[in-house]
Amino acid sequence: MTAQEPSATPSPAVAAVVVLAAGQGTRMRSATPKVLHTLGGRSLLGHVLAATEPLGAATTVVVVGSGRDQVEAHLASVAPGALAVVQEQQLGSGHAAEVALAAVPDVEGAVLVVNGDSPLLTSRTLETLVAAHAAAGSVFTVLTAEVDDPTGLGRIVRDDRGAPQAIVEERDATDEQRAIREVNAGVYVANAATLRRVLAGIGTSNAQGEQYLTDALAPLVSGGAPTAAVLADDPEDVLGCNDRAELAARRRTLNDRVLGELMRAGVTVVDPATTWVDVTVTVAADAVLEPGTQLKGATTVASGAVVGPDSTLVDTEVGEGASVVRSHVLGASVGPAATVGPFSYLRPGTRLARGTKVGAFVETKNVQVGEGSKLPHLSYVGDATIGESANIGAATVFVNYDGVAKHHTTIGDHVRIGSDTMLVAPVTVGDGAYTAAGSVITTDVPPGAMGVARARQRNVAGWVLRRRPGSAAARAAEAAGHAGAEAGADTRTTASE
Repeated sequence: MTAQEPSATPSPAVAAVVVLAAGQGTRMRSATPKVLHTLGGRSLLGHVLAATEPLGAATTVVVVGSGRDQVEAHLASVAPGALAVVQEQQLGSGHAAEVALAAVPDVEGAVLVVNGDSPLLTSRTLETLVAAHAAAGSVFTVLTAEVDDPTGLGRIVRDDRGAPQAIVEERDATDEQRAIREVNAGVYVANAATLRRVLAGIGTSNAQGEQYLTDALAPLVSGGAPTAAVLADDPEDVLGCNDRAELAARRRTLNDRVLGELMRAGVTVVDPATTWVDVTVTVAADAVLEPGTQLKGATTVASGAVVGPDSTLVDTEVGEGASVVRSHVLGASVGPAATVGPFSYLRPGTRLARGTKVGAFVETKNVQVGEGSKLPHLSYVGDATIGESANIGAATVFVNYDGVAKHHTTIGDHVRIGSDTMLVAPVTVGDGAYTAAGSVITTDVPPGAMGVARARQRNVAGWVLRRRPGSAAARAAEAAGHAGAEAGADTRTTASE
């Protein structure tokens, strides 16, 4: 489920998408470029690209500037088909759009321009905007939103017929205009040729000395060109993100959307306030997410599975009817009806078959566990293959690393590993074999054999009384000795009577 799930209807065509992602984002106070800050499993830029992708544009241009190397590297991983264009000097949104269009001179038709810091934009909102632009025969259409508090935002001024006349920044607005609650969302659709022409004529006669895309509307209106303004159904769709506080607020809104979709689809979310699910996660109906659950990356949770409380799963597959309780799971596969936790740590490469158990304080890595096998307590299991219906005793360690290389351990079917066994890889324990508790197994154990590798126990009588005289232990041992002697005397007396 994703808050940015595309609509089922065919998308109106746009020739190109231009994403403005060159700004410094100084209010973030971060070495990370603003558009690369993350929420819900994607970067700000990643969310915008995901929202625009269903529009089917043949060309996507991302304008980069501040932190360009980092942004370009990220862009190559999330949208390798997009074209990165450098805005050497950040001279405003109009200049950025002009730089983008100059890089694709052959593009004709409708061009969508969006900001790279609007993670709540949905494909449906953008499709509605593009469709309205086409239906109106407009050459320039702006997306707007009606908000309770428009302070600091550009106001949309309409004429008596409702047609947009201008976008007026608050510092330039009259008292009457400041009372307007419809504001500019910073998303535009324009005819490419018209936009090129009007941007070429926009000046920089403002306090910042920059060229603003908002200034494109007024000359088009005065020239009689058809323009339009489309009100977004949900004003939250158009919210930007300028600092860490706004990032946290957008993260909460996005998560609420995702959880709402999941619950409407049949997933039980016990406590939405403490449950976090990335937009890239899939959860099936009749799964249960307990409080404190975090699902990240490419995680999938099947029907009937229970995750949580207090569990974090990253890039993990959870099968039908499985349970993961108070555990941290990274890049693992938890099979149907398997149980994990509490306090387990499953690392990448862990593959649990149906009905397996990984219990309290167990860590696994790069291990395949066969159907019905159990790793119940206090163990480390790494670089291993475990067969079916095996049992790994408490405090067992798979000693897989010799300081230079990792080595593999193979455990057969129906094996019983005694508690506190050290399995020094590479080693194989055959089908049906046992190891004695406390053993250090360095050579293979044949099928059906018992592997014993420990010293014979030796009891040193009287050691405490000699070495710890006067101690509590000595007094306890002395008392126990007297009690034993008296019991022996009573037994001899009874036997002689």
